[in-house]
Amino acid sequence: MSEQIISPDLNFVKEVIASGGESLKKCYQCSTCTVVCGMTPDKTPFPRKEMLYAQWGMKDKLVSNPDIWLCHQCSDCTAFCPRGAKPGEVLGAIRKMTIKKYSKPTALGSMVSEPKSAILLFAIPTIIFLIFVMIQGHFTEGVPRGEGGIISFSKFMPPIPYIDFLFIPLASLVVLSFVLGIKEYWSDMSKSCGKAKGGDINKSIIDTIVEILSHKRFKECNVTKDRKISHLLVFYSFIGLAITTSIAVFYLYFLKWESPYPQTNIIKIIGNISGIALLIGISMIVSNRIKNKDKAGMGSYFDWLFIVIVYGVGATGMFAQIFRLLDIAIIAYPMYFAHLVFIFALFAYAPFSKMAHMVYRTTAMVFAKHIGRDKIA
Repeated sequence: MSEQIISPDLNFVKEVIASGGESLKKCYQCSTCTVVCGMTPDKTPFPRKEMLYAQWGMKDKLVSNPDIWLCHQCSDCTAFCPRGAKPGEVLGAIRKMTIKKYSKPTALGSMVSEPKSAILLFAIPTIIFLIFVMIQGHFTEGVPRGEGGIISFSKFMPPIPYIDFLFIPLASLVVLSFVLGIKEYWSDMSKSCGKAKGGDINKSIIDTIVEILSHKRFKECNVTKDRKISHLLVFYSFIGLAITTSIAVFYLYFLKWESPYPQTNIIKIIGNISGIALLIGISMIVSNRIKNKDKAGMGSYFDWLFIVIVYGVGATGMFAQIFRLLDIAIIAYPMYFAHLVFIFALFAYAPFSKMAHMVYRTTAMVFAKHIGRDKIA
């Protein structure tokens, strides 16, 4: 039998604990977590092996492991652990560290993951938009109104040059960051798990998309089974808001039709339904976390930062619209300003925040299907 020398990375162990896996050392490898997990593959079961890797500081075995993303943090393992080791929270911490490793630039990833940088994360877009407001003279001359004297956010912060000048390059950098991260992550998974033998990558992608659209894996959860509805609401609300944005771009650049639009317009209907669904969904997520905190834990700063940003996007967007319709400019414009700040935070920090879950989990699911790793007994 060949011998294998293991060199524990103690700093990695400490980082796992500091990132939300503080219960790691309670695990004594009884395998209850793997037995009760409804999502674990039959040939490469988790999370027992991940708990062992984490305890031994085997960083390379974890960050290039697709199984940490096949886990949907149902918390069945955490609820049934006889030692209170909370494997779901530990794997959540490892996913956070994986995002931090693969997202570029890494310095920004470190900043997003640290609670001490929270104020700075929101200060950056606040300063940027304050400069835009100052350049337009709103502080001294007031905010111009649209036709008929109505409140107009496009007059307050014109898409051209201000919004587009900022968000188009920002979106390009975000996409580049994800592309570089996915490429490196896929390469590391291939080295760790082996390449597929005749797997159909197109079929793997299609099957993954279908699975994500239905959220069918959530039906395997027991302790937090209500998460399926809340996650579906948030997921499809983002799709709806993306459609709304696309329509707005079409209106502005092809029809030359500036906002505000009538409430009966399709852009308003889709946008309002999506905004309400977003607030309901994220509220359900918070409610479920509080309800199941004893069994599943309350989550880390990393989780709550994303929740706050999503709440901010939904709430400020809805309130800005309400106060615009009520013609209360003194509240409507600051609310829209805050909305832009939260929108910036949502997308600028996407490669480094929990929003990156959608990208890295999808990548891991495609890879697992591609090599036949995700088959559940």
